Amino acid sequence: MKYKSSTIKSKWKKTQWLLEDSYFRKYVPVTLTFNKKKLSTMLGDYSNVYFKPTGGSGGNNIIRIRKTDGGYQTQLNTKKTTYSSSSELYRELNRFAGKRPYLLQKGIRLAKSKGKPFDIRVMVQKTSQGKWVSTVLFTKIGSPGKVATNYNQGGSIGTFHKTMSGAGFNSAFIQKAESELKEVGVATGYNFDRHYRGFKELGLDVAIDSSGRPWILEVNTRPQVYPLKNLKDRSLYKRVLSYGKQYGRFK
Repeated sequence: MKYKSSTIKSKWKKTQWLLEDSYFRKYVPVTLTFNKKKLSTMLGDYSNVYFKPTGGSGGNNIIRIRKTDGGYQTQLNTKKTTYSSSSELYRELNRFAGKRPYLLQKGIRLAKSKGKPFDIRVMVQKTSQGKWVSTVLFTKIGSPGKVATNYNQGGSIGTFHKTMSGAGFNSAFIQKAESELKEVGVATGYNFDRHYRGFKELGLDVAIDSSGRPWILEVNTRPQVYPLKNLKDRSLYKRVLSYGKQYGRFK
């Protein structure tokens, strides 16, 4: 990773950048920093809440919290644990977090393609003229029973149109969703530029809920593209590299 592109680790900082701009507000699920009071607010408002490390990557250490009839159930990777009260749940989450800052995010029920949950990666790259372009969209298809769809969590990579049609969306809708997501990607690039210098590429993780509505789960400033090599059609990988060459990314 020799190429230069600014990196911002804090998911909270990046979420705040988006929320300052009214254009993005409808795309960002409710996100709060973790503490006892905010946990009870989130559990009061939503049946599904994600507990994510502010600086984590690769889908690691993400816990899904679900309300159950008798209390709460957490899931980390494939391990499920139940708690009878929110204070018991809080104690455990607090212990798990230790000194690391965590976020709470409203859980989005991911659309499923052929029975598997998926989300979308929108790859946005900057040209040598300083223009942002949404170069590639692909999907990360979760392995059933896992919390995160990430490739290194056992997920697989798919193409946008095929995955979306596997989820029952028609081609006119898919077309429209694709242009909306590309527009959101470009807007994110310019938003990030206003806050910090030196970004050359970004990877947006976008969830599509069952009604087809897009939600930005997070913006990666060091997006991995190597999983694209595993698609039969290498054109997406080649496209990322053809843009990446302009700022020194060769793999």
